[in-house]
Amino acid sequence: MVVVTIRREWKSFWPLFGNRRTLSFLALGAVLIAINWLIFIYAVINNQLLQASLGYFINPLLSVFLGMLFLHERLRRWQWLAVIIAGAAVVNMALRSTSLPWISVSLAVSFGFYGLVRKKVNIDSLHGLLVETIILLPPTLVVVLLPVGHAFPARTLGLLSLAGIVTAVPLFLFGEGLRRLKLSTMGFVQYAGPTLQFLVAVVLFGEKLDTNKLISFGLCWLAIVVYAADSIINQYPQEVADEPE
Repeated sequence: MVVVTIRREWKSFWPLFGNRRTLSFLALGAVLIAINWLIFIYAVINNQLLQASLGYFINPLLSVFLGMLFLHERLRRWQWLAVIIAGAAVVNMALRSTSLPWISVSLAVSFGFYGLVRKKVNIDSLHGLLVETIILLPPTLVVVLLPVGHAFPARTLGLLSLAGIVTAVPLFLFGEGLRRLKLSTMGFVQYAGPTLQFLVAVVLFGEKLDTNKLISFGLCWLAIVVYAADSIINQYPQEVADEPE
């Protein structure tokens, strides 16, 4: 039974490498998510988790914009209000910063376009994630085999491997969600992630939270409440894509 299942999955998976359009989109997605990971790791190492959190707060706004621009999605009146409130939060944070929040902008742009790319590809989440992993494997092996890779003890490499699993599961679920929800809706659901990052930055890492940052985060949370309330009140059914063969 297991062998039959593996053969069936392999037959549906292998033709993907002969589809140039799909492979090109997945390769672009792999590059975008790799950039996103590297910048996020840099932010964590350099005690910039609040700025990383802001980047993922910006991302839903970008997802809304990309959904409107490329996928012709429309927002209702209260959803527009949520976007405006969240936009005010981002503008407040940007204007009050002493320097350009490049970490925030880079994280938002890379993950926002990654979501758009995955939305445009007609492929199930597991296969898509597997192709992206295969694409990223060669450069990863090169880095590991370089002298810098030998500077890390085995315990550290083992923990990093576990981090890969922790990252892969949410990406798989993210891909499944993209098939079931509009890109703009996915964007606002993603506010849960940066909210948790915000709490980790303040509670565990002890990053400084001034009044201006607190106002911006408060506005973002208000935007979430408005958007969620509109979705619950209206409860319009959303089209679910068929599972690709």
